[in-house]
Amino acid sequence: MTSLSSLPFELPCEHDASASVEVVVPPGICLDANSARRNFDMSGLVISGGRVVDPASGMDAIGDVAVVDGRIAAVGASLGSAERTIDATGLVVAPGFIDLHAHGQSLPADRMQAFDGVTTTLDLEAGVLPVGSWYERQARKGRVLNYGAATNWAFARIGAMTGSNAESSLEAFGNAMRDRRWMDNVASDAEVAGILERLSRGLNEGGIGIGILNAYAPGAGVQELTAVCQLAAAQDVPTFTHVAYMSRIDPESAAEAYIRLIGYAGATGAHMHICHFNSSSKTDVERCRVLIAKAQAQGLPITVEAYPYGTGSTVLAAAFFSDPEFVERNGTGYDSVQRVTDGHRFSDREELLKAQAEEPSSLVLWHILDTENNAHHRDLLDMSVLYPGGAIASDAMPWTTSDGKTYTGDAWPLPDDATSHPRSAGCFTKFIREWVRERKTVSLLEGVRKCALIPAEILSQSTPAMRAKGRLAKDADADIVVFDYEKLSDRATFTAMNRPSEGVRHLIVSGQPLITDGVLDVAVRPGRPVRRPVVGS
Repeated sequence: MTSLSSLPFELPCEHDASASVEVVVPPGICLDANSARRNFDMSGLVISGGRVVDPASGMDAIGDVAVVDGRIAAVGASLGSAERTIDATGLVVAPGFIDLHAHGQSLPADRMQAFDGVTTTLDLEAGVLPVGSWYERQARKGRVLNYGAATNWAFARIGAMTGSNAESSLEAFGNAMRDRRWMDNVASDAEVAGILERLSRGLNEGGIGIGILNAYAPGAGVQELTAVCQLAAAQDVPTFTHVAYMSRIDPESAAEAYIRLIGYAGATGAHMHICHFNSSSKTDVERCRVLIAKAQAQGLPITVEAYPYGTGSTVLAAAFFSDPEFVERNGTGYDSVQRVTDGHRFSDREELLKAQAEEPSSLVLWHILDTENNAHHRDLLDMSVLYPGGAIASDAMPWTTSDGKTYTGDAWPLPDDATSHPRSAGCFTKFIREWVRERKTVSLLEGVRKCALIPAEILSQSTPAMRAKGRLAKDADADIVVFDYEKLSDRATFTAMNRPSEGVRHLIVSGQPLITDGVLDVAVRPGRPVRRPVVGS
């Protein structure tokens, strides 16, 4: 095969799928029709004539992508025929998006994210426990998207400090908050040993890293968290942290939480990944951004993700909602907290505390940044979403029905009363639509990099399976999204959350078509586990 370092080639300009200009093709990308031509008649798939956008190589040119046996066999021009061909003329062909922060982890959640261009969905901020049985359960049920999880520090704490060994779930998490010892208390030496033993077991069972929901257990001591980070460093895995504090004022401010996180990275060498940089920093994003950028400039292993919304979501029993100084510390009233199932906004602390006791696992929205009406808030969201080298990640929540129960059924479209958060359906398409196409804050190549390659690179050192994802290259996993750039758009809103995004014309997961011509194949289960090697296997 001949590789050409440069060649005049057809390329749609960034905002016009029909325009063509002369481009430079990166070294290693074969666009010679004579030498690159292959014959895939007997097997495989060729996606032909699309705008191939690969952030790993820098390619942004008209070309073909050939797929055989779940892997990309070639990328180039005029690759020939195949058992199956997708005509991608006028469409963008890109590596499937990788979501580092997705709590849904179910068939309906996968299907909604498929229309958001996602091919790999991982629960890393919370994680799961036990890890081994969770992976076994997903394999038995079958998943639509590639899936994986970290090991769950919060449930390790729950088990070690309360004696409850319930498997991690949204309902179990809410119920565990009735016993506040694991949330409020500093762990004893024996309890720390129990926490570390549970986390080690989860890592040995293939957990991708350690999910640290520090904000839900703010009583955890620095000695314990230092030991947790030392474990992560010794195992060469990242931690995925929901920082302990999110207030705009001291003490226990967001700035204090980030200083702690920076300290853990410096003192232990652990890779500290910051979850939802936007909602963790609240209205203090600018100050926190400076702190993290300085720490990264000094070489500390810190990475960042954000989602393109000013509204967060969590369980009602979260410790920060019961803070007596909630209003003063967060700059929002209790009416900023809205129950997902019925849209009710709370009026005061007494009402919220009563609901916490009665329905701790209920999902709520937390309206933090008013991006519709406040220009400064829009700037703050930009600072987190556009953070250099930062990933886009959804923090997608499970889907629940009007009775408050998590929906894991097979209905498609989802039931009319299924609710979650718009980011569970439209995070990546919203980012591409608004920040890339409409506002032109970054190029399409950079936008895809934030949605696909950067997430893969964050995990590539610790999780070998991720080294073949987030890119369009020979031998890479065939996880591919093909979309109409001009029509790609999120459709989910806070009053209609369960509307799939539009514009994804084809989605290939592990080499198998999942969406074809905009239609979901409800019978297939092409998702494969993303998992670190299991010790002793």
